[in-house]
Amino acid sequence: MKKQLLTGCEAAGEAAIHAGCKFYAGYPITPQNRFPEYMSKRMPEEKGVFIQAESELSAINMVFGASVCGFRALTSSSSPGISLKQEGISYLAGCELPAVIINMNRGGPGLGDVTPSQSDYFQATRGGGHGDYRTIVYAPWDIQELYDLTYIAFDIADKYRNPVLILADGIIAQIMEPVKFKKPKKNLPQKKWALTGCKGRKPNSIKSLFLTPGILEKHNWKLYKKYRKIEEKEVKYEKYFCDDIESLIVSFGTCARICYESIKITRDKGFKIGLFRPITLWPFPYKQLEETIENAKKIYVVEMNLGQMIDDVKIANRKNLPIYFYGRPGGGVPTPEEIYNFIRKNESSI
Repeated sequence: MKKQLLTGCEAAGEAAIHAGCKFYAGYPITPQNRFPEYMSKRMPEEKGVFIQAESELSAINMVFGASVCGFRALTSSSSPGISLKQEGISYLAGCELPAVIINMNRGGPGLGDVTPSQSDYFQATRGGGHGDYRTIVYAPWDIQELYDLTYIAFDIADKYRNPVLILADGIIAQIMEPVKFKKPKKNLPQKKWALTGCKGRKPNSIKSLFLTPGILEKHNWKLYKKYRKIEEKEVKYEKYFCDDIESLIVSFGTCARICYESIKITRDKGFKIGLFRPITLWPFPYKQLEETIENAKKIYVVEMNLGQMIDDVKIANRKNLPIYFYGRPGGGVPTPEEIYNFIRKNESSI
C-alpha cells in the first residue's frame, strides 16, 4: 500500500477507523481542531458515528456509553479539554471499560496558549482523575508512530478493559508526514461483558459504585493486579547510540526526536551520548532504563515542561548518577543546537 501524506490528527483518525472504531465524540479545541473536523467526514463514510458534543464532559460520557455497549470508542482533545474529561476517564477505569483518548498537548497551566508542550505528563501518568487508577499512556515521536500506536491502542484497551491515552502535542497534531496504513480490522471479538440486551442470558452489570463495606476495597485490589500485569507485559521503549555511552539523554515524544538530532551533533564533536526514549510513559520502563545507565556517568532529562519525567527517571537511577535537566515550559520548543550547547557545557565536568 502506498503511503499517504497526513497531519497527525488525520493519521490518528485513520488509525482508529482501521482499528475498528465505530464511535467518535469530541469538541473543538486548538491545536486538535482538525481531529473532529476530519472525523466528521470519515466516520459516516465508514458507517460509524460522529458526534460533536456540546462540551468535553459530554464527549467523554458519550464515549462511556458507546464503550459499555461494546463498541470501540474514541475521543480527542487538548490539555484543558482533557482536564474536563478526567472524571469520565476515572469512571471508565472504575467500570473497566476500554476507550482511547488522544491528547494533543498544549501549553499550560490554565488556558495557557495553543503552542506545543509536554506539560500534561503528570496528568497522564498519575491517573489524572480521582481514585486509585491508571491509564496506559503512549508517547509517539512522529506521525507514523502516532498511527501505529493508535491502531494498537484499541486492542490494548480491549485486552485489559482499560482506557488508553495517547499523549502527543501540537507539533505532531499539525505537521504532515507520509503514513503507511495497516490492514483494517474486521470481525472483532465479541465482548461478552457488554450491555447489549440480556434476552437468553444472565444480565451483565457494569458499575463503579460499591457501597457495601469492603467491596470497593476488593475491587481496587482487582484493579491493582491488572495494573501489575500491564507493567510486566506492555512496556515499550527505544534506545539509540547506547553501546558506548558516557552520558545518556532521556526524553519522550517530539522532544526525543529533537534530542536525536542533537546527539548527531554531539557525537560528531566526540561526546559519547546516547538516547533513551520511553514510548509507554505508563508503564514507565524503569528496569530497562536502569540497565541502560549501568555504564553511564551522567543523565540528561530533556522535556518541553518543567521536568515532570524526572521523578520517574529518579526511580530508575539507583546508581544516583547526577541528573541534569533542560526544559522549555509554556509552549517553548528546544532546538538541537540548544540541547547540544547544554550538554557541551556540562560534559566538561565529567
